[in-house]
Amino acid sequence: MKKTLIISAIILGVLLAAAAVFFATQSATDSSTISETDEIIVTQPILEYGIPVDSFNVQSGTIKRNQTIGTILGDFGCKAEIINQLPSLSNGNFSLRQVRAGNSYKIFLSKDSLQKPTYFVYEHTPTEYVVFTLTDSVSISKQQKPIRVETKLSEAKISSSLWASMSNNNLNPVLALELSDVFAWTVDFFGIQQGDGFKVYYDELYVDSTSVGIGTIHAAWFNHRGKRYYAYRYMQDSTYNFWDEEGNSLKKAFLKAPLKFSRISSKFTSSRLHPVLKIYRPHTGVDYAAPEGTPVMAIGDGTVVERSFTKAAGNFVKVKHNSVYTTAYLHLSRFGKNISVGSRVSQGQIIGYVGKTGYATGPHLDFRFWKNGKAVNPLTVESPSVEPIKKEGIEAYQQFIATLQNKLDSVPPSPIFPSNAINALYK
Repeated sequence: MKKTLIISAIILGVLLAAAAVFFATQSATDSSTISETDEIIVTQPILEYGIPVDSFNVQSGTIKRNQTIGTILGDFGCKAEIINQLPSLSNGNFSLRQVRAGNSYKIFLSKDSLQKPTYFVYEHTPTEYVVFTLTDSVSISKQQKPIRVETKLSEAKISSSLWASMSNNNLNPVLALELSDVFAWTVDFFGIQQGDGFKVYYDELYVDSTSVGIGTIHAAWFNHRGKRYYAYRYMQDSTYNFWDEEGNSLKKAFLKAPLKFSRISSKFTSSRLHPVLKIYRPHTGVDYAAPEGTPVMAIGDGTVVERSFTKAAGNFVKVKHNSVYTTAYLHLSRFGKNISVGSRVSQGQIIGYVGKTGYATGPHLDFRFWKNGKAVNPLTVESPSVEPIKKEGIEAYQQFIATLQNKLDSVPPSPIFPSNAINALYK
């Protein structure tokens, strides 16, 4: 009997010990599980402009005509001593005079009963904003929104114009300008025909969900008057240019100057004392001093669009090289042989001779250069290389464009062109 009691006590002790270990282990497991769960459910604050928006009451608005940031802050109860600090703090950072009517703003108010203005954010551009900190340490900070790059492959048919095709296909209209620049030397954008079209692999830039521009065009083709032109962006000699599928440059180079044996007597400037009129005004060209009768050459292939005389320019010739570039040659003594409106000229062809007709104090050539209708400095215009991809680099170039060409051509023929025409292009 005594022996039985002892055995029973031992068994009971073992069971109690096992139970203790089990509950201790279960408790530790539960504790660990709860801890891990707590970490998972912890939420991060929602930030906008770097400000935790869930900690404030946020009011949005639009700058009205003749409205200032000071008046807006005053309407929200901001203290006068804080508002009065803003003009001095904006110096060298952001001028309050730059605030534009129609732009958006947000004001962050404390959630207590005081509704105290704490932050004011002004949207200056789609990519730039200004944060006004309205606490005891008043400050102004101009910041940039992160730009998101989205790579796209877009294709469109032109029914009326390149611009209309962008709108019809929900494409950024800036893409039309970029394409006209890429294909400026191969496609006549003033002669676009119904049925022309393009396909382009490019980067579009976004801030939030708003498109703010076109980034890099990597590759494209443009179908113009039944012929397809390819363009691939590639670096040679540390410079990016566009080349066709065989490695030929899409662009033609300009001559460095339209005449030889000359010196520059006046440069491109926004303000110059005119030698004849004796007033200050812009000089949107470059003057080359040279002996009268010095031959003047066309800097590139093109079409003569003007050959005339004016009181100021004297005898002058204007040449349109393509849809982007136009040049003019002023104060000529006489015109070159067979130079008339509509005639084609080639690079290096003599189109006139240096003179001093019009407003000129001595013989010189006033040379003008326009890009997309805007006067640019002829001395700083980048003259693209016409050299093809070098022989030693052509294999690497072909390997590089293989993937891009596949993106442009591997998709089944698009219905935007007649099937027989586009299928022929794919053969």
